[in-house]
Parts: sequence; C-alpha cells; structure tokens
Amino acid sequence: MLGSQVRDLRLARQLSQEGLAEQLGVSTRYLAGIERGERNLTLDSVEALAEQLGVEARALLIRP
Repeated sequence: MLGSQVRDLRLARQLSQEGLAEQLGVSTRYLAGIERGERNLTLDSVEALAEQLGVEARALLIRP
C-alpha cells in the first residue's frame, strides 16, 4: 500500500521517479522498488518521503 500511495502522490505532483529520487538522495532503482513494494522502509525514510511529497507520513501508511 505504501508504494502505491507514493506513486499516486508522485504522479499527482507531476514528479518523475528520477526527480523524486534526486530530491530524496536515493537511486531511481531504489525508488522504483519502493513503489513496487519491494523495499522495507524505516520510519525516518517514510517521513522523508512524506516531506518531499508534501503530506504527513501517516498519509502514506493508511488508505484514504
């Protein structure tokens, strides 16, 4: 669920995977893995993602 939330928010903000990955300081491949649900994230990573997407961290963790 986290991955699909990240992807939906990224697309809604018209960000490319490359652009968001650069803002986060991670590789595009790593971000793609997050979006596919292949990566386990720490709470710090979830907070950093949420900050870059302009939402609260809980918005990435619960269904709207």
